[in-house]
Amino acid sequence: MNILTLKVVSIIVHQWFIEGLYSIGRFFLHPFVYFFLIYSFVLGFIRVKRERKSFHIRVYDAFEEIRFTYSKGIAVGLFFSIISLAFGFYLSFGAIVLWTLVTFVFSLTFRPRLLSPVITVGTTILLIPIFIKWREGNHWIDTFFVDLEKINVPVFTLLFVLFIVLEGILVYRTGHLRTSPFIIKSQRGLPIGNHAAKRTWLVPFLLFVPGGELESPFTWWPVFSMNGESFLLLFLPLIVGFEQRIQGSLPKESIQTTGKRIIWLGILCLIPGFLSIWVPLFSFITVLIALIGHEFITVKQRMNDDSASYYFSKRDQGLIILGTLPNSPGEKMGLKVGEILLKANGKSVKSKLEFYEALQQNRAYCKLEVKGLNGEIRYVKGALYEGSHHELGILFVPDDKKWEKEAASIS
Repeated sequence: MNILTLKVVSIIVHQWFIEGLYSIGRFFLHPFVYFFLIYSFVLGFIRVKRERKSFHIRVYDAFEEIRFTYSKGIAVGLFFSIISLAFGFYLSFGAIVLWTLVTFVFSLTFRPRLLSPVITVGTTILLIPIFIKWREGNHWIDTFFVDLEKINVPVFTLLFVLFIVLEGILVYRTGHLRTSPFIIKSQRGLPIGNHAAKRTWLVPFLLFVPGGELESPFTWWPVFSMNGESFLLLFLPLIVGFEQRIQGSLPKESIQTTGKRIIWLGILCLIPGFLSIWVPLFSFITVLIALIGHEFITVKQRMNDDSASYYFSKRDQGLIILGTLPNSPGEKMGLKVGEILLKANGKSVKSKLEFYEALQQNRAYCKLEVKGLNGEIRYVKGALYEGSHHELGILFVPDDKKWEKEAASIS
């Protein structure tokens, strides 16, 4: 390798390094990075209010959603960013602005399921030809949606499919973590335990935007860029939302099933997505398939859950664990949601009162007999300390009339 070649390589590496730093700076200039701090806090506030209504105590603090939103999507985002760079996916600045606006409008409903990329990105793709047509005689579109007409819809469609798979992986890997328990009334007026997952992920996603100083070394990279177009790098805060209520099965089992279905939906959409390269009409067919498929997955989950017997309900034998408070003795003992507590200090328990009385037999130590999720019996031991939660921080389905009257139906 001669000196001239080394200099060229050095210039390219330096250029990419500087552009990479700029892309990180652009990420922190995006309003969503800060807007979703407020959004996540509001979701946390609503959840705490619901938990207090059910248990007279909050399970997780109001900042739990913020910690979740800003931490669980980083690794997946970086992995898919590598895929995006390898294929050279790009979006025009106007398309990104329109996408951001659509996401913001849906966020005002405070329904995380409407922040699924299937809905936000799919709606954006459907709106692009409408905005391009309105562009004639409307200068404000050129002002706010710069270079919208430069959008390559098939490329956006392939990104759309990639985002569906990304959503499915996020749901499968982290959607079931620390779901929120609460109480509803059954049709017979009895208290029933439920779990809710209202999740948002802020995913850093790296892609190309026309108009910078980076040049494509190949005619196909970025994808379908053929005329010597130059690009800049942009770390985009991709927002992914998910919402599910579970009453007929374990939260992890139900949510991971939904995650798998979303991944398969993304794989299915690959076929029309690739066909859109040659026949642009397939871009809109891909979006329609994704929208219908995503809604079908949601309805299917609800139907399965509603048709199943109530999982978290009063049992003839033992107490089913609806949840444990963070850092409580119950959590430290490794008790899991869905396990059945059969005995405490050798005494069979079928109600919260019996459990509390059994714990009082030994104020410094307790031994629990638990039926695990695998159906096997195990024994859990633990020391009790002054100031520990009087019921080990374990949440059960209430069994007294007062709770039955206070439990509220939550849709």
